[in-house]
Amino acid sequence: MPKVSVIVPVYNVEMYIAKCLDSLLNQTLEDIEIILVNDGSRDGSIKIINEYMKKNNKIILLEKENGGLSSARNYGIPYATGEYIAFLDSDDYIEKKMYETMYKKAKSKDYDMVECNFYWEYPNNKLKKDIGEKYKNKKEALEKARVVAWNKLYKRELIQNSRVRFPEGLRYEDVEFFYNILPSLNKIGFVEEPFVHYIQRSNSISNTQNEKTSEIFIVLDNVLNFYKKNNLWEEYKEELEYTYTRYLLCSSLKRMIRIPDDKIRKKLLSLTWENLNNTFPKWKKNSLLHKKSKKNLYMLSVNNITFKLYCTILRIFIAT
Repeated sequence: MPKVSVIVPVYNVEMYIAKCLDSLLNQTLEDIEIILVNDGSRDGSIKIINEYMKKNNKIILLEKENGGLSSARNYGIPYATGEYIAFLDSDDYIEKKMYETMYKKAKSKDYDMVECNFYWEYPNNKLKKDIGEKYKNKKEALEKARVVAWNKLYKRELIQNSRVRFPEGLRYEDVEFFYNILPSLNKIGFVEEPFVHYIQRSNSISNTQNEKTSEIFIVLDNVLNFYKKNNLWEEYKEELEYTYTRYLLCSSLKRMIRIPDDKIRKKLLSLTWENLNNTFPKWKKNSLLHKKSKKNLYMLSVNNITFKLYCTILRIFIAT
């Protein structure tokens, strides 16, 4: 049994796949399997992969029709045989000690999940270190965790037993996956090192804002419904309300402001305010929102008038 299975969706990444594979094959942890899921690539990605496969038997190549990132990750999960599962995007790459360090941490106290820090990598190799805030339990994780999939190591049996999968056909797949698997995580570990290089491309899906940006509403509603369906709502209601508020007034709002189409942008901004107040009419009374922080002070200052004002100011700031 391999120690770690790394699932890597592949779709038209001929400019990046070699660097990604080099970083995986040069890992100091020898006992890993690399599961590449070809999601219907039409460029030279698979030709490059085939050349690597001639020289290394750690690579497993799976083929499927195009279905998107979530579909490819989900497709790869049943083929994983390692003790732990990791996810990596094919346009990113990692430091060579990543999986050895994270595996040792996972085994040290039988952690269900281990998280590491990472770099935002911009053009010209400009790096910005992302240091996460540690959380002590599941409730704090809802409040503080970074929901990206690729800086984490999960027990394979936990993913299998939970039956939690990435939502197919939607953006923000990592949001739904992490929050839905969170109740199954009893022990979480952290390593301080930034191991992942998260490549910033101007034409990537995450940096392209349009009407699909509104899928954050669907994803967050899916999370709320998951907790209700599994009798977890009362236990986590305060944290879920805070998380919902934070997404709609912070990260999601910043993305919607960047939508170039005026009609779509105004429609989604209106829906943001409407959805927040319809889903959680008393969101301003949330106890977590009254903890002292700049972000919380900003959110508490938002009302029907200031919301429109902040949107206008943000739009002008982005335009300049």
